[in-house]
Amino acid sequence: MRGVLQGNESEASEAAKGVRSVLPFDVSQTTVDITLSILVVVAGWYLSKYVVRIAGRTVARRIERPSVTRTVLRGVRLSVLLLSLFVAAGILGVGDTQILLSVTVISAVIAVVLAPLVGSLINGFFVLADRPYEIGDMIEVPDQGHRGFVEDITIRYTKIFTLQNTFIVIPNSAIQERDVINYSAEDERTRISLSFEVTYGSDVEAARRQAERAARAVGTVISGGPDIRIGSARYGAAPLCNIAEFADHGVVLELFFWVKNPYKLNVARSEVQTELRDRFAEIDVEFAYPRRHHVFDETSGVARMSIEERGAERPAPESSVERDPRSEGEGEEGDGTDIGEPADQ
Repeated sequence: MRGVLQGNESEASEAAKGVRSVLPFDVSQTTVDITLSILVVVAGWYLSKYVVRIAGRTVARRIERPSVTRTVLRGVRLSVLLLSLFVAAGILGVGDTQILLSVTVISAVIAVVLAPLVGSLINGFFVLADRPYEIGDMIEVPDQGHRGFVEDITIRYTKIFTLQNTFIVIPNSAIQERDVINYSAEDERTRISLSFEVTYGSDVEAARRQAERAARAVGTVISGGPDIRIGSARYGAAPLCNIAEFADHGVVLELFFWVKNPYKLNVARSEVQTELRDRFAEIDVEFAYPRRHHVFDETSGVARMSIEERGAERPAPESSVERDPRSEGEGEEGDGTDIGEPADQ
């Protein structure tokens, strides 16, 4: 490496002197060196793009994963740019010792100041190696509530194009620490569960049949066919409605159905619920809602109620008990029992 740098430095210096001798006007050697260095860097920039364009198809045919292909092409372009920078440094008279010293200083700065970035780069290699998702997959980060399509995977971050038409850039170090749901892994068919509650007086069996038929009536729902295999288990592809529990206000039913792709889960859920409500309106099935049934018997105590006619005079404040008019004439002879209070037994 050292011999290559020294050779490049000497050749670049000789080339700069040759250019100066050809020029018809007198310019300083420094101006010539700087101009040539800029031209070399610019030429290296366009050369790197051209090399990537040529090598892109070959690399894509050999590597099936788009994320790895992009990473390799970025490495090729970076190598061409570094080579052009070394040549420009040779023209400016920067020796290999100075370059190595600069690299050492930069490495120290990275180790001290940019440690999180280095950690993100390492996690990026793990993301590329573990393959939790690929470019074009639909993923969800549950703890953040993000759902969308993977737009790009680099060594440092993952770029997600959300369903809200926005971009989210998540560092690979954060991706490694979170749970990620991949809806597009191998089989795009996705299972959805829908819970609802019907009253105890409803025909539960009819509700189950109509719920399954409601799911089949939606175009995006898989209505039947061979069982879907997940690992060693097999699940029926047709919609299925089961009794989940007997709750306080009714019977909880849970409807399971599969959709063909995971791109419009909320739309499919809404269409099934709309169809479900329309079908339940035609049969003897009622959705449950919170109710309270009060029962009074001989153990419930005595309820007192007073009714006042509109416009009637209210009793005077000092009169706390209203007497029966029939007992007013019996003031002395009667037993003095008030109608508002029970008599002593």
